[in-house]
Amino acid sequence: MLSDRAVPLYEEPLFRPPSEAESLILQITVGCSHNRCGFCSMYRMKSFRAVPLPEVERDIAQAARQWQGEVRRVFLADGDAMCLSAKRLSEVLDRVNGAFPRLQRIGIYANARDVLSKSDDELRALRERRLKILYMGLESGDPETLARIDKGATVDEIVEAVRRAQAVDMSVSVMVLIGLGGRSRSQEHARASAEAINRMEPTYTALLTYTPTPASPLMDEIDRGTFELPDPLESIREIHTFVSGLTCRTHFTCNHASNYVPLKGNLPGARDHLLKVLQGALDGRIGLKPEFLRGL
Repeated sequence: MLSDRAVPLYEEPLFRPPSEAESLILQITVGCSHNRCGFCSMYRMKSFRAVPLPEVERDIAQAARQWQGEVRRVFLADGDAMCLSAKRLSEVLDRVNGAFPRLQRIGIYANARDVLSKSDDELRALRERRLKILYMGLESGDPETLARIDKGATVDEIVEAVRRAQAVDMSVSVMVLIGLGGRSRSQEHARASAEAINRMEPTYTALLTYTPTPASPLMDEIDRGTFELPDPLESIREIHTFVSGLTCRTHFTCNHASNYVPLKGNLPGARDHLLKVLQGALDGRIGLKPEFLRGL
């Protein structure tokens, strides 16, 4: 796996979506320019910066010397490399395309406001350079929940960003965090998140179950007793409400290591099957993943 072979000068820790497991990871930014989401501690130890273009070029050249014929996918790290200007991104994409003759796809994490800051022509130019998939966190369609976690974008902004990216033929994978509304807003979070997904109709919809991590503000709330997570069955009920509310076309996955019940299917066709599986879990006919097997 290319992602397991170190290109020099990675600044750890390094993260990627599960679907980029076979990709070459190219770190063109370090950290996250927002870095205030209450649930996230991934980049708290890093100060955000853009990696200078000569350093990026050096990493590309070294990767090309080692794996030129193998690289079919590249993932641009860190947390929101899409925040770079369209001009800078185009420069990087041109060099990546020139280095790997068998390249098929480039992916990137993206925040809504970074997409919205670019014109349609700029987005189209990035797509023409094989930036084919964006990974974007909705986290929650519930405005109250989004405001509490300091997401840095509104539901409307996230919906618009997904629509604009897909209008230029980019695929978008949108993530929703089960449990992020806590016990008090579990069902509101589920219903509003489904409504938001219906409005944007993303290529992919991925559910992850929120897992508290040290050094995150939401973990501090849990420790103080001011935020309470749903229990496993309440989480399944939340997913059931979410899936019940989906009417759009999207490829749905709920098979991340954090989830209690693995699910996937193309919606809306697979919705009835998914709901039957979830009801089976609620009724005790289908077992939940043990806590010791769950992870990030």
